[in-house]
Amino acid sequence: MVLIAQITDTHIGFEPEAGENEFNFVRFRNVLGHLLSQPVQPDLLILSGDLTDGGQAECYERIRDTVADCGFPVAVIPGNHDNREEMLRAFPDCPTADGFAQFAIELGEGDDMLRVLCLDSFEPGRHGGAFCETRAAWLARELADHPDTPTVLFLHHPPVVAGIEWMDPRPGEEWYRRFHDTVRGHSQIASIQAGHLHRPLHSVVEGIPLSVTPAVAPAVALDLRPMDADVADSRPIVAAEPPFYSLHLWRGGALVSHFQPVGHWQTLARFEEHLKPMIRGLFAERQ
Repeated sequence: MVLIAQITDTHIGFEPEAGENEFNFVRFRNVLGHLLSQPVQPDLLILSGDLTDGGQAECYERIRDTVADCGFPVAVIPGNHDNREEMLRAFPDCPTADGFAQFAIELGEGDDMLRVLCLDSFEPGRHGGAFCETRAAWLARELADHPDTPTVLFLHHPPVVAGIEWMDPRPGEEWYRRFHDTVRGHSQIASIQAGHLHRPLHSVVEGIPLSVTPAVAPAVALDLRPMDADVADSRPIVAAEPPFYSLHLWRGGALVSHFQPVGHWQTLARFEEHLKPMIRGLFAERQ
């Protein structure tokens, strides 16, 4: 069994004057605390972009210090709000390829062996994704060199059109087409995992399942109406929905992704003596 945790879009530094009490930083600490309180801990945590809101060095240092006590490795990749150089300065152990924060991690063994390829979709000054020829060539080599090893891709920008127009790429964008071309036909890719959209989403890219983990920072409001950039129609843009993290479970040749909101809710049932007959019956059905 391999378990990968994903935390995305923390946007630390949105309120630089708030310090430790910053809304996003409080949410990040709560999310990490919830993850660390779980009885089964991940083999790896991936912070999948937009770690900071403006690429500030001190924000990367706060994030680094916050995850320092995790009892498992932590990997970082940049998003459009990040600064690659400052991120790598704060996380000097982050591998790079051709100057990009792209790297492979191997987890598990035997039938549970899994390769994780972390991709860099950041381009300075651009809100949308980027995937140049150099990055595509690296990914193509990694996939060609390990054609029979199950693989999961992580990147910040999901290469899909979600229907939220102010966040979406155009299908004809160069990076979008190049990514699709690069992954096409690689049956070892079990899943693509992304962030950026600040809400849960499931789709398919060239026959490969894709999931988007919701943000730690506030959510992008779900509104699928066409949008005119010149008409301010008072539609909701951002909503203070709960922060999330995800757990990606690889076991028996299958990947399952769980999305966990973090907040305070009443527990309505626990496995206590009076529930034994029901639980035993459910297990008996599996025989």
